[in-house]
This record gives sequence, structure tokens and C-alpha cells, in this order.
Amino acid sequence: MTSATTERPAAAAGTGARVEFRNLRRSFGHTVALDGLDLTVEPGELLALLGPSGCGKTTALRVLAGFEQPDSGEVLVDGADITGVPANRRDAGMVFQSYSLFPNLSARDNVAFGLRVRKVATAKRHARAAELLELVGLPDHGDRFPHQMSGGQQQRVALARALALQPRVLLLDEPLSALDAKVRLTLREEIRRLQLSLGITTVFVTHDQEEALSMADRVAVLSAGRLEQCAAPADLYRRPATPFVAEFVGMMNRLPGRMAGTGQVEVAGSTLPVDGEQPAGAQADVKVLVRPEHVTVTADPQGTATVVSASFFGSVTRVLLDLADGTPVKADLPSHDADALAPGVSATVGLAQRPVLVLPADAG
Repeated sequence: MTSATTERPAAAAGTGARVEFRNLRRSFGHTVALDGLDLTVEPGELLALLGPSGCGKTTALRVLAGFEQPDSGEVLVDGADITGVPANRRDAGMVFQSYSLFPNLSARDNVAFGLRVRKVATAKRHARAAELLELVGLPDHGDRFPHQMSGGQQQRVALARALALQPRVLLLDEPLSALDAKVRLTLREEIRRLQLSLGITTVFVTHDQEEALSMADRVAVLSAGRLEQCAAPADLYRRPATPFVAEFVGMMNRLPGRMAGTGQVEVAGSTLPVDGEQPAGAQADVKVLVRPEHVTVTADPQGTATVVSASFFGSVTRVLLDLADGTPVKADLPSHDADALAPGVSATVGLAQRPVLVLPADAG
């Protein structure tokens, strides 16, 4: 996996709200969903909440939406505490995974539903609905019902409906996970384009690393209800703050190594600098975390590694090898450098000279 583009267009200024989670705690029986979450979403920012199932990301979103009440802690929007404010008074628009359109209403009436509840005049709400359907690329779908539209089109209507009331915050709860890969790619680009043009503060929950890295200004990685790291996508990928982030975001090799004095580790014939904490003991055995793109492979009849497989992905080929001790290692190589690396070929493995994270040898 590659990291997100490092240069991003700026969001429209002046329209986004600042959102703060302060020491949020929420438990369901003996299960701790949020364990002291502190996090700030800047005005006009798209922040992705990323993590495995059960990490607390959806609970955090639901607390922000007003669908869940925290056991303790506060939620602030532009400095105002909204923790006890009902969901229908929070000025937030939400898009769900399951579209949640009214099956008996046309696309136009689905988009205008919130305006109808607020007793906006028919002509004005229809004009607003037409404007939003144009914005999401469905100007000719106003008279269609949900069953007459594809999943991607229904989700565009759901997005337009969430924007109809001009909310200060847009909440997206895995809105693309029910769509096929091609539609998902197109729609995430559309969501990002709209978010930037409107300058609306957006919190986006996903378990898909590629979505998070490609769409977000910053990504907050959660584990067991705690914030592991919040950073720009490129920083998160290149400089993970914890071993959990390093292994959850992207792909990572675990290679056996041995500490070689303070701040140095010997691994796969190389001596590399250690980034972050290191296990106690000047010569402790460790596991070293190395990205596949930082592994070099050369076909070598005298090499001690053996190629197991080579998977072609266009410009990149992922090569799986076994080291002499049986440790598996993945290498992402330019495809033109991988032609000679057929299964069974002996090879020499090298590592890029860059800081690495290390774990105790017995780490799970």
C-alpha cells in the first residue's frame, strides 16, 4: 500500500466548525468502547477515524452525533458543550453505510425531507433539493425512487440529504463499504471534492486503510478505545508512533534481530538505527518492523533466501521469500527489477538504511 498524496488542496475557509472530544469514556457492560479519548478536529478538516472492529471509532462518531451518551467526558463544537444536546439539535448531517433512504419517496423528496420537517416552503425545498442533486452528479434523478437507482446513486442521494440543512459538521459512518470497488473509488473522490468545495468539517469512520490515507487531512488510529496516533496520512505511514500503528497501517515485516548497542539493531545482515523505544538489554533479541518497500532483493545463486512467490501488480511486484531460518519476508519491488525472481530462485535480501521500530522477541 502506498501513502496518501502529501500535497492537498485547501478546504474552503470560514464554514467549518471545530470539534473536540475531551476525555470521552463509554462502556457497554464490561466492554470499554472509549477509554479517555482526547481528539480535536480542526475547522474544515476531513478527519478519518481508523481502526479494527471494536476499537471505538463508531462509538466516537455516535457520541458526536448524539446517538450515544458518554459515561463521562465532553463533546464541544466551536467551544460550546453539546454533550447533553439531543441529536436533532446538533446541526450535524450523517450518512450511514446502509443508505437509509425512504423507499416511498423520490430522490428529490428524500433530499428535501429535513427541509419539509422544518416547514420550508415547497418551492424552496424543491429548489434546494435540485441544487444538491446537481452537486452530487444526479441532476436528472429527482423523480427516481431508491429501487430505481444503483447503490452508488443511492449513497449520493443520502449525501445530498445530509447536506440539505447546511450542517456545521458532516458525519460519515463507513458510507462506502456496501459498494463495489470501482464505485467506491469514484464516490470517495466525489466526497472529497465536495468536502473541500464546501469547507465543511467532516468526521469519516472507516476500517479501510486506503480510504483513510487517500481521503483524509489527518487520520486518527484507535485501538481498544484509545488514540494511538493522529497525523497526516504520509506522516502516519512513514513515521508511526507505536508498533500498533506501524503494523495496522500498511503492511509490515517482522524480522528477527538483535540489539547492537544503544540505538542500533542488527537484522538481515544490516545494522540499522532504532526509532522510538527499545527493549532493555544492550544485546537483547528483538523483532524488527520493516516495510516491504524498504526491502531489496537480488537473484543470487549463493544467496540464503528463497523466493516463494511473485505477485504482479502493474508497476510493483510483491515478492515473498523465506530467509535461511524460515522467516517469511515480503518485498515490494519495481516490476522491471523482479523479472528474475521466479519461485525457487535463491536470492540475497537487503534493507534500506532508515530508522526502524523494534519489539521484544516474544511480542505477540
